[in-house]
Amino acid sequence: MQQTANTTQAQAWNGYEGAHWAAQHERWNAVNAGFNEPLLGAASIRPTDHVLDIGCGAGATTRLAAQAAPRGHATGLDLSGPMLERARTVAAAEGITNVSFMHGDAQVHDLPNAFDVVLSRFGVMFFSDPAAAFANIASALRPGGHVALVSAAEPEANDWLTALRDILPMGGFGVPDGPGMFSLADPDNATGLLRSAGLHEVRAEHVQAQGTWGRTAQEAADFLLDSGPGRHLLSSVDPDAQARARRRLTEILGDHETEGAVRLRSTGWLLTATLPA
Repeated sequence: MQQTANTTQAQAWNGYEGAHWAAQHERWNAVNAGFNEPLLGAASIRPTDHVLDIGCGAGATTRLAAQAAPRGHATGLDLSGPMLERARTVAAAEGITNVSFMHGDAQVHDLPNAFDVVLSRFGVMFFSDPAAAFANIASALRPGGHVALVSAAEPEANDWLTALRDILPMGGFGVPDGPGMFSLADPDNATGLLRSAGLHEVRAEHVQAQGTWGRTAQEAADFLLDSGPGRHLLSSVDPDAQARARRRLTEILGDHETEGAVRLRSTGWLLTATLPA
């Protein structure tokens, strides 16, 4: 990896967070896969396009982009070494050859001016300097290229978060003062950053999707509390409170269990923009 400006996030995604997401990549893809259709629809990838996937993680959206551009190429960029290792392994196992992955910080990574499309599924909310990051991302676009990004929208419209708020003290979790999951929850802020990066025809469309968090309420509760976003919250209370929280969350998620899956709503902003030709 080249120089890193976003050091705190680099430490997290090359430590526990990165190892966890790499190991659980299929489960996290099930949580977020509902956003693939609006993202790829907005990306409008052509068969010969060269695509850059920002914050690609374990490469699910990078592989989809590569499949949409069979005579082009898809490149994934991420801070996380463990996730990129998994991305390369999965792409090779699936026989996808027009794909590659770069270990780097989107804020400062030396990106070639070679891409027709830049996309991201929940990979652009963690910048310590979002203005620098979006300016650098825009510099990677060829004239006439475009971006399609999904970022997290308002916290209160996410079922998994409201469920956690019902059972545990939240503290500052979910406050859009970034970097963090909800740093771009204000669409005016998000679109302003894209305009400041020199992009035109900037739009923000509110989108939502149902994500699969487990097969049963118990499994989904365990995932949320032991591995997912509730892990830090659970560690802040005593063992008795932890047990009560686990029981209550299982009850809440039982209302979302249908046909062998627990499905919870998440919301996002679909951000699109173009670079003038």
